[in-house]
Amino acid sequence: MGSPLVGRSLRKGGSRLVAKTAVVTGGASGIGRAVAERLRKDGFQVAVIDLSPTDDQFGYVADVTDREQVDTAVSAIREVLGPILVLVNAAGVEGFKKFMDMSFSDWTKVINVNLNGVFHTIQAVLPDMLEAGWGRIVNISSSSTHSGQPFMAHYVAAKSAVNGLTKSLALEYGPSGITVNAVPPGFVDTPMLRSAEQRHLLGGTVEDHIARTPVRRVGRPEDIAAACAFFISEEASYITGQILGVNGGRNT
Repeated sequence: MGSPLVGRSLRKGGSRLVAKTAVVTGGASGIGRAVAERLRKDGFQVAVIDLSPTDDQFGYVADVTDREQVDTAVSAIREVLGPILVLVNAAGVEGFKKFMDMSFSDWTKVINVNLNGVFHTIQAVLPDMLEAGWGRIVNISSSSTHSGQPFMAHYVAAKSAVNGLTKSLALEYGPSGITVNAVPPGFVDTPMLRSAEQRHLLGGTVEDHIARTPVRRVGRPEDIAAACAFFISEEASYITGQILGVNGGRNT
């Protein structure tokens, strides 16, 4: 496989830059898919890593909880598209269960995907960014880290840890030209959300929640993609270690 963007200069905003390679985990659907599409429009070479097969030209099937699979996918992407200088961690899994009914297996499954997967992918791509002296990492966390959420203790714990990891890595790698930020989405219309609604796990319908959202609409995956695109842009080069909530005013 090859890409017409490899080694090609692009014109953007009146200046020229070499197309950079971005990896989006969880890019087969929902927020991850929207992020991948937005970055392509912005001129990036985008590869997707997901547990599910995708129709992307550069789609790689891998489990982010398995370091060997992550390393294999990253190596394959690097061979085809060159150094990976942008990473968006959008892979995630939800869970709904009373805390006292939660097994340790339930706990670790959610922690493994939502937190350990972020650990694996960041470690796998950081060498490229360090060598280039430039990099952008955006982690998708959750607005539940601000408010908490009953029956989702494992999910909230994992996403809260992602916010903490974001801040720590921002301090550690800022001197190397790498920014690390997080976007905690609010109530966003994704397959995961609709599945939870069908299982009566939202504490009401999507429409009920819209009525409680200040901007009076459900979020779109494109709203989250826009925030990611900003963090990745040169205009955001002085912004790192930040948690930018995109939630329609539900959490301020």
